[in-house]
Amino acid sequence: MSTVFTNGCFDIIHAGHVDFLRRAKELGSTLIVGLNSDSSIRAIKGPGRPINNQESRRSVLEALRWVDQVIIFDEPTPEGLISEIKPDILVKGGDWGEGEIIGSDFVKSYGGKVITLALLEGFSTSAVIERIQKPNFSGSAKVINQAAEDNSGSTITTSLKQHLTSFEDFLNKCQDSIRQSADVIFDCISSGGKILICGNGGSAADAQHLAAEFVGRYEQERQPLPAIALTTDTSALTAISNDYGFNDVFVRQVKALGRKGDCLVAISTSGNSPNVLAAVMAARNLGMKTIGLTGGAGKKLASLCDITVMVPSLRTSRIQECHITVAHLWCEYVDDRLKNHPLEKPIN
Repeated sequence: MSTVFTNGCFDIIHAGHVDFLRRAKELGSTLIVGLNSDSSIRAIKGPGRPINNQESRRSVLEALRWVDQVIIFDEPTPEGLISEIKPDILVKGGDWGEGEIIGSDFVKSYGGKVITLALLEGFSTSAVIERIQKPNFSGSAKVINQAAEDNSGSTITTSLKQHLTSFEDFLNKCQDSIRQSADVIFDCISSGGKILICGNGGSAADAQHLAAEFVGRYEQERQPLPAIALTTDTSALTAISNDYGFNDVFVRQVKALGRKGDCLVAISTSGNSPNVLAAVMAARNLGMKTIGLTGGAGKKLASLCDITVMVPSLRTSRIQECHITVAHLWCEYVDDRLKNHPLEKPIN
């Protein structure tokens, strides 16, 4: 007798889900499915999801003959559920690398197996939703890359309007996650921890910007706060990339500098940057808190972090504009809390 465990949102069940669950069940005798609760899905996919509530999703899954049990969990990840069940086999879709799978180290520690199954091509819940909402939709790349112009033909005017629209959506959908992540940062600092920050390209610049605001100051005088951008040491960056590979460029630094009680801020506009995802996994293994900063398609990063601010946009420039605003809001929030709750002793 062997227990197989997998997890997911299963928001709109399609042929890809059925094929995956059938093959997962074939790996053992009992298949347990961890189902993200409604609140958990909102945390990793944004306030517009799920389409179907958790009880409806559970009913559909339980009706499939390959599924033996469905357990709803509220956390962003199924880590606690996996620790409780101790499955013989942990299964995820082929879009997840083994190093990105929550619970993989735990399952392997007692001799269990971690298996990825290739997904049936052409099926995804997001694609189904896009077809329903936009029948003439021809692909996200077109939306992201096209130089959208208004009737006046002014790219500048259109981009500014798009910026304002993005920020309006941002205001309506992200306030709770910004506040909750700011609390995590403040609690980390006030308990003697430090903030590590990583990202690539423009996100690397945001990492450095945020670290500078904490170590220096934001808008008022206060003691320096411990924050390190993992994007600034060129010798470390080049040596690690050369000796181990670029995917380990942040992992090695997290392992060297991070401790339980610290916090990692992981920035990726796509939510799919392998070195950022690897850094999150390393931080989790150390007992650090993890905060994701991503865009509307960043479900993979959001699925790995304790809390994620997911900007509701697919355009990189609009996402980055919101990200630096989040950084400033975190600084302002921490400074305001420090006025009323000063640190008990200076940070050494």
